Amino acid sequence: MNKLLALPLSLCLLTACSAPATMGQTPAAGNSEQATATPSDEPNATSMPKEIATGLNTPWAINKVGDEFYISERPGTVAYINATGELTRQKVEFSDQLASVPESGFLGFVLKDDFAKTKQAYGYYVYEENGQPLNKIAVFELQNNTWREVAVLLEGIETGSVHHGGRLELDADGVLFATIGDASNPELAQDSNSVNGKILRLNSSNKFEIYSMGHRNPQGIEWADGKMYASEHGQSANDEINIIEKGKNYGWPLIEGNEKRDGLDSPFVTTGSNETWAPSGIDSKDGLLYVAALRGTAIKVINLKSGKVDDSIEGYGRIRDVLVDGEDVYAITNNTDGRGQPDKDDDKLILLATP
Repeated sequence: MNKLLALPLSLCLLTACSAPATMGQTPAAGNSEQATATPSDEPNATSMPKEIATGLNTPWAINKVGDEFYISERPGTVAYINATGELTRQKVEFSDQLASVPESGFLGFVLKDDFAKTKQAYGYYVYEENGQPLNKIAVFELQNNTWREVAVLLEGIETGSVHHGGRLELDADGVLFATIGDASNPELAQDSNSVNGKILRLNSSNKFEIYSMGHRNPQGIEWADGKMYASEHGQSANDEINIIEKGKNYGWPLIEGNEKRDGLDSPFVTTGSNETWAPSGIDSKDGLLYVAALRGTAIKVINLKSGKVDDSIEGYGRIRDVLVDGEDVYAITNNTDGRGQPDKDDDKLILLATP
């Protein structure tokens, strides 16, 4: 295995260097740049979802190529689902042992743009070293139905028993972004010498740079209408959807929810202090942002013009990730993660038949 990079790295701000139901909900009226979630009067109707595959094992990230799916599973496998819906598990060979702390394992997973040629993907996992959990971002290659770790991009990332972050996404140019949690150490989110509590961008030299800071436990990234959005777990409710701009500071732990302070950016949407979503993966289409909600046990559908929650797609329990492919919206449940109430078919890959 070729270890390309390891800590310490050049870290600088870029500016400086079982039948589902639907229930409408919406943030309160007001500034479209900041809203608080409350019920909506006009929900968008959603057709009956379809189960594509069942029996997933704590899935985390959805990838789709043609009619095939590659889904990371926290115990350390990739669930491969073929065009007929048949599920098989592909082994993943990690260079370090997966950690056993809560919320850990094989998390973010995104196929490279040239996957058809290279059979490579980026992966994010929590591993154990000298009895301590750490995070790593690596390159994996599919060889004979097994994913092998072939290069390390970033390792030794501090983490705790929770707040690992873990989302990996590619922008329209195929550039990799990663979300890193604060490792349950809030002060790190404001430390420019630490990658914790940050969103990172991989530059052309294969080095990660800090793109934004002041995050608690960000778990979703999406680009829509020329803007970058990220989802983030709040401390006590106060979950957030932020509009991300390079070099900006999103406040944690100095502000949260509706709080404001000079030099810090408040969220585009917040659940406020009385509601918790625990938002994870996000994706978008037709001016709508689809937000996987774990504790919220729903897919929240946010209108990106108004900042209102137009719909809440419910009935499947905890939702970890969503994926938009053309007019189709897919989601994976996370009821087997130790915090849900799984039925015998969980976890599931679901197709939402949207209008």
